[in-house]
Amino acid sequence: MIPLRSMFLAAPIALGPALAIPALAEPVSFDAKDGVKIYGDFRRSEGQPRATILLFHMAGSNKSEYAPLAPILNKAGFNTLAIDQRSGGELWGDVNETAANARGSADFADALPDLDAAIAYSSMQRSGPIAVWGSSYSSALVFIAAARHPEVKALLAFSPAEYIQGYSIEKQAVKLTIPVFITSAPDGGEISSGEALAKAVPGHRAVQYIPQHGVHGSATLRTDEDPKGAAENWKHVMAFLNSAFPRG
Repeated sequence: MIPLRSMFLAAPIALGPALAIPALAEPVSFDAKDGVKIYGDFRRSEGQPRATILLFHMAGSNKSEYAPLAPILNKAGFNTLAIDQRSGGELWGDVNETAANARGSADFADALPDLDAAIAYSSMQRSGPIAVWGSSYSSALVFIAAARHPEVKALLAFSPAEYIQGYSIEKQAVKLTIPVFITSAPDGGEISSGEALAKAVPGHRAVQYIPQHGVHGSATLRTDEDPKGAAENWKHVMAFLNSAFPRG
């Protein structure tokens, strides 16, 4: 495990949420293997993409969790694809299209085919390497998905823990050979869960960042949810991404 506080942080560039110019979201849809239609928003990078980052939301949520975050990543040179998973809801004042059109309710584990489908769809676009980014329950799912998809080249997990019935996320972490970034709220339980997963990743490839100010999930980067910590937390996320996907 590499403590991120020891990593070199480059001089800040124009990454603050207030400075981001929103990229135009392109609505996309594709089918999971079980036939459920997955809805998402694709945003293109400014300039040649360094990678495509797949953005997966927390419980009760939808792709709008990333509406203020994706443009920052686009400005930094990353394509983004944020999807509605079948296990989700109407946080952020938006509708989860996948959940609304899927039949019946869905548990966290039921959303795994949605992540598989997003990886397959992005691979078909041939727009560079793929990174997976999970928030709360999906930050556990990304370990499972990355362990079985070699096309995934980096993983970011925001507040991961053993959320998924029928799976040991720690055992999935042991299988990884890619750079991993783990962060959480500055909460004892979340920190301990993140530490266990970071230690499980072999080869000291995992970075655990413990923020001074933060909240649960990817919302730790939203100024409306984490006004005290978002800017600092972004610096550490970008330091990891710059290390995993250096600019050409």
